[in-house]
Amino acid sequence: MVGAELLAASAEVIAVRTGRIAHSLAGARGPDLKELSLMGSEKAEALAASAGAALANAEAIGRRLGRAAMDEGAHALHAAAAIGQSRTPAQAAEAQFTYAMGWWSRAARQALTLNDALLTAQAETVAPIHQTATANARRLRKTT
Repeated sequence: MVGAELLAASAEVIAVRTGRIAHSLAGARGPDLKELSLMGSEKAEALAASAGAALANAEAIGRRLGRAAMDEGAHALHAAAAIGQSRTPAQAAEAQFTYAMGWWSRAARQALTLNDALLTAQAETVAPIHQTATANARRLRKTT
């Protein structure tokens, strides 16, 4: 929904601004400097906010993945110790199997968590651009 709304608002803003620029350049009054300056400053602000959101989310995801890797190292160390302390091949196999099943569960949980974090990052990264484009479309509708 946000993506479609962003595309529609962007197309609307581009069409209105292109028409205004063409009309003002051909007119006696000259270019609409206010609208031309807004085009640059609004884009810069929206992109800066978007980049900030992307960076914050990338840092959070990186920290989460780093913690998961450290935790998994600890699980592997415990499994290696359990395998090494086993008195029979069956005990060693059981310790190995227990680690493998635990790993599978942790990996699946981490994949779901990562997917959720990536979707959140995408939404937060697009939000400033979406807000600017839709606000411009509303503003330009009122002045047309």
